[in-house]
Amino acid sequence: MNATTAEPMVEVLDLHKSFGSTEVLKGVDLQVHAGEVMCIVGPSGSGKSTLLRTINRLEVPDSGLVVVGGEIIGYELHGIQLRERREADVARQRSRIGMVFQQFNLFGNRTALENVMLGPVRTRRADRATARQEARRLLIQVGLEHRLHAYPGSLSGGEQQRVSIARALAMKPDLILFDEPTSALDPERVGEVLDVMRALAADGLTMLVVTHELGFAREVADTLVFFDDGRVAESGPCRDVLARPRQARTKDFLARVL
Repeated sequence: MNATTAEPMVEVLDLHKSFGSTEVLKGVDLQVHAGEVMCIVGPSGSGKSTLLRTINRLEVPDSGLVVVGGEIIGYELHGIQLRERREADVARQRSRIGMVFQQFNLFGNRTALENVMLGPVRTRRADRATARQEARRLLIQVGLEHRLHAYPGSLSGGEQQRVSIARALAMKPDLILFDEPTSALDPERVGEVLDVMRALAADGLTMLVVTHELGFAREVADTLVFFDDGRVAESGPCRDVLARPRQARTKDFLARVL
């Protein structure tokens, strides 16, 4: 578990999002502090993935705000008025927020090393030699020193997800969002990805993790959020929520999945 600072790294303020007539986020409020690991659990379709995609501005909220590192994502203040940021500025903000998806989203025609290099070279205009050296270091960090020049098609699901994590780390983000990072993996590959995530948590990386791996959450999460029907139904210190949930809906969910 990691100590947190007084000022939140991430603030989600009264966030709403609908797709057509379906309201998916119904006034979500969250705070995540620097160095904190927050795990979000809840039934399928409750809006967990949409929340992460809205934090990262892959989805635009209908109302409400996301603030990361003191900056309003997607907007800037002009006096007392909010104005939309230019796309280039949104891209700069997004580069501070790493994202690891359920599906690995790697470029199949590029090696593991090239996939990890790509973001720093294209987005941050990093020198290719420097980016290559850093990508190599990160792939070694996630246990793939023997797979640097392998293409995604020859990698296992667990290896591909570890490349995805290295790719997110290459952008030197302030936080990383994990959207069910083990859900597409064979059971024998889940542990190798969770081991990498445990190490990142121990290093003090700020992480917001949508997961169904409650054993992992109990081990590394500072805060557990139970999400239900587009809302935060319950949140608190992870082990307290798992051991003594206050809300009936939380108790029912945990009874079925633990």
